Amino acid sequence: MATKTKSAPLPIPLAHVASCGCGTHGEGDERKAIGVDADIKDRNLKRLRRIEGQVRGLQKMVEDDRYCADIMTQISSVHEALRSVGRELMRNHLKHCATSAIRASDGDAEAMYDELVEMMYKHSR
Repeated sequence: MATKTKSAPLPIPLAHVASCGCGTHGEGDERKAIGVDADIKDRNLKRLRRIEGQVRGLQKMVEDDRYCADIMTQISSVHEALRSVGRELMRNHLKHCATSAIRASDGDAEAMYDELVEMMYKHSR
């Protein structure tokens, strides 16, 4: 059974993160987005379920001693599917959170620029 793990903390102290439309900068440790289009959320959830099935398929391929090159091809497919979800999430973040923070104040804008640069650095590897 999989265990839930907390996501890594932001590299920017929470006190310095821009206030934005996501509602992520409220009280407590739990951060939730509020500027999410229902259709995009539904598409992302479907993609993630499909990816989950692909990963189970990969496990079976390994158990069945399938040809390594075939497994690697499927791993590339999973990577691209995850990148697709990431692109949608980044677009939403830019459209709602970043736009709101950049328009709010110079301090919020600076914090958002730092957050965006860190996100791009972290997710471009």
